[in-house]
Amino acid sequence: MSAQDSSHSVAPSSSPPSVTAKLINGGVAGLVGVTCVFPIDLAKTRLQNQHGKDIYKGMMDCLMKTARAEGFLGMYRGAAVNLTLVTPEKAIKLAANDFFRQLLMEDELQRNLKMEMLAGCGAGMCQVVVTCPMEMLKIQLQDAGRLAVCQGSASAPSSSSSYTAGSASTHKRPSATLIAWELLCTQGLAGLYKGLGATLLRDIPFSIIYFPLFANLNNLGFNERTGKASFAHSFMSGCVAGSVAAVAVTPLDVLKTRIQTLKKGLGEDTYSGITNCARKLWIQEGPSAFMKGAGCRALVIAPLFGIAQGVYFIGIGERILKCFE
Repeated sequence: MSAQDSSHSVAPSSSPPSVTAKLINGGVAGLVGVTCVFPIDLAKTRLQNQHGKDIYKGMMDCLMKTARAEGFLGMYRGAAVNLTLVTPEKAIKLAANDFFRQLLMEDELQRNLKMEMLAGCGAGMCQVVVTCPMEMLKIQLQDAGRLAVCQGSASAPSSSSSYTAGSASTHKRPSATLIAWELLCTQGLAGLYKGLGATLLRDIPFSIIYFPLFANLNNLGFNERTGKASFAHSFMSGCVAGSVAAVAVTPLDVLKTRIQTLKKGLGEDTYSGITNCARKLWIQEGPSAFMKGAGCRALVIAPLFGIAQGVYFIGIGERILKCFE
């Protein structure tokens, strides 16, 4: 077995990619992936935040109602902040996993599941520096349309946040800059990192599952002649590993979404922490509530990581750097 095989990402050349190339690859993959699947991610957030009477019956119903009420661009509410921060977020995640694998796995010829999981854990811990504030802001923007529907008939403002959601008919929405500024002014940096514990609780298990699973699936398609798996095999390995990991941590993602949602609809609960949120969710909505948006998450994460592995396989970062040599 080749030494290259134990890495989750392989450059087209025989030498390992540089840190700069890894960062470029992760950034490009994040931008392309988010652009493709963001509407599904918006549906996931709105489905997870539904309390009591459902406004949306499922992903397609959510997307159709959003398109009718808010237009095509309404399905991309919050995309700007995501596109801005997804480059460092994905770059840190992928590059950190590579770093920890090289640090922990002394013998690259031997597979070591424990070390692979530990490397994934390190990657998950590193990425939350960007992931937590990014998703904090994104969720407020994504959920504004659902909130407008909830409060439209009553026209009663919620006291759980200072910004204004606006009505669905006028398409007025809070901006990420405004929300970030108000949080910094009122709560300091801690305001942007609300739900940090829940984010760690989701991202670390995800990385522990995803990276070793991808590495082992990708190994099944290893070609001795080329020294790596085929593009199609790497892409499918990323999709399958991403889907499995995404569904596995969906209950933790639901808790994170609920905790990070600042503005609540009428009659919707606020949560003091992870345990409080889990207890209320179990009592009031039942165990099935913990799997809300699982299908959407699988549809979002699978192409995101499939695209990421494809970008690494092609070596876009290396090709870009060569243009500046």
